[in-house]
Amino acid sequence: MRQPAPPFCPSLKFIAASLLVLASQLGQAQTAAPAPEVDLATLARIRDAALQSDFAWQRLANLADKIGPRLAGSPGAEAAAAQVGAAMAAAGLAVTQQPVKVPHWERGEERAELVDYAGRPAGITQRLVLTTLGGSAATPAAGLTAPVLLVHGIDELAARAAEVPGKIVLISVPFDQHLADNGLAGAAYGQAGEPRFRGPSVAAKLGAAAVLVRSVGAANYRLPHTGATGFAPGVQPLPAAALSAEDAMLIERLAAEGPVTMKLVLTPRTLPDADGHNVLADLPGREHPDEVVIVSGHLDSWDLGTGAMDDGMGVAAAMGAVQVLKSLGLSPRRTVRMVAWANEENGARGGKAYFESVKGKLPTQVAAIESDFGLGDPLGFFGAISEAELKRLAPVAQVLRSIGAGVMTTRAGEAGTDIEPLQQAGVPGFAPLVDTRHYFDYHHTAADTLDKVDPQALRKQVALLAVLSYALAEMKTPLARVPAGH
Repeated sequence: MRQPAPPFCPSLKFIAASLLVLASQLGQAQTAAPAPEVDLATLARIRDAALQSDFAWQRLANLADKIGPRLAGSPGAEAAAAQVGAAMAAAGLAVTQQPVKVPHWERGEERAELVDYAGRPAGITQRLVLTTLGGSAATPAAGLTAPVLLVHGIDELAARAAEVPGKIVLISVPFDQHLADNGLAGAAYGQAGEPRFRGPSVAAKLGAAAVLVRSVGAANYRLPHTGATGFAPGVQPLPAAALSAEDAMLIERLAAEGPVTMKLVLTPRTLPDADGHNVLADLPGREHPDEVVIVSGHLDSWDLGTGAMDDGMGVAAAMGAVQVLKSLGLSPRRTVRMVAWANEENGARGGKAYFESVKGKLPTQVAAIESDFGLGDPLGFFGAISEAELKRLAPVAQVLRSIGAGVMTTRAGEAGTDIEPLQQAGVPGFAPLVDTRHYFDYHHTAADTLDKVDPQALRKQVALLAVLSYALAEMKTPLARVPAGH
């Protein structure tokens, strides 16, 4: 066995010398570390003030409870623009009502019933729960009665083209809650939503009489989920609606036993474009007031619920973010601009109108944040920017870590429908990362009401938006522009 070496006993002189070397190395490391671009103490003040404020909750309650639905072109949408503008002016911000021409679509009557199927007792029909999709055409006033063709996706619809003419097509694709439970609610929405986005146009081109889609959402409580659809150029719109998940499954079971026939009544109207408004509220910058950081949400909502989470929560959080900065007497280098967008849901005209107003001076648009995935606690934020530029925002993540919102990451593509035109022109885009496990339980349904929103989750989102927008506006040099396609 090898004899162990004697223990090492350093002299006091050696210890002193080592400590001097260590101190020198630490000093060099501290010198080498870049100073934060934004003062951490100020960011912490903003965070703490946001968590103590009920300004955003009061604004959300007014939108959802005192106005309610705010579909573009409706009296509710214009009442909301006036209400938001007045609230921001009272808070001391410089307010502009930016005119926007918006679509004007009205839902009308919507009913359906199964009038024949295998084993139907004489005299029995079954009422179905459904809601018309935005952009749908109308049936005859008395309705239409036709056999149902059940398919399970766009590919199957195309493969069975010969069976489509004259039928009421039902495209039944379930929402994958497992994806949503694991942080991929957007992917689940994209998969289940394809029939709604494209199905009516494909079915119309193949000669369908009407088309139904299984509602895009989870928590099956016989709630139909509305939303917009579209038709390709040259394709005549047809009647289109979203069927509750339970009724889609009912038809699947009945269709397995034999033919199913439905009577459908949908009477929507598309009226001439109406006057709408984006609401802009500016906190002017102290050094570069012509340079702008946008913090935003969309003001319009669908007409079934009161738009509390989609997107009253996003609008109220954006309003709260700018109000917090104002209340603290802060004036960052650049202007922070709150925007409440018109017409995100069925046309995105608000974002397009704003882009047209600034496209001749795009270098003044420094960054844009949109919050449109509300309800849950914020977990952090993502930016459609490079990893190198993201690192410049490390102080934001550091300050938000104490409220569980310290994750920051990059992600390619759109950060929000309304800011997409700006992003395509190179403006860095951002959005909160939010717990979305239950967002699609209520999305575009009659259950989107104020009681679904947790006031503390809203305060945390205000804190995130306020800290992030201030940091972006306070940087000595703006973030780098983003190449097309990032």
